[in-house]
Amino acid sequence: MPTGRKMRSDRGRSRLDPAVLECVAAAVSGQDRPPMREVLREVGERCHRGGLTAPSRATIYKLLLTLPGPEYRAGNLPESVQRALYNLAPESIVPGRQVAFYCFNYGDLPALSFAAGLPWIALYQALRMPGYRKKSRGLIEAVCAARRI
Repeated sequence: MPTGRKMRSDRGRSRLDPAVLECVAAAVSGQDRPPMREVLREVGERCHRGGLTAPSRATIYKLLLTLPGPEYRAGNLPESVQRALYNLAPESIVPGRQVAFYCFNYGDLPALSFAAGLPWIALYQALRMPGYRKKSRGLIEAVCAARRI
């Protein structure tokens, strides 16, 4: 049943200013997860200094799933992690969430240990990826709970 409303021409694309995205990425780029009130404060201050409108709390939560996280060159990773990334060439650039996913699903203990020490945003995004085996899902959930992610 059509409503008579036109679809947005920018549907599916972010309407946020790229500078605002950079502010959010900088605020959440640490090793450990910061409290959301600190993220909101820091993003608000950065946006205010740049003359930008700060995003809402809900927008920041949505951005956490899509923000670019750390990236790794497959050939520079430890040997056990490279074995877990079995189908990638050594010169491939791999997002941190994918490294975590492969390590928890296909890695041995050293690969799991490496993945558990990745920056929090990589684990946060990896936890929300589909396709985990039951035991692998339990491992990443336990790591995220221990690190309060």
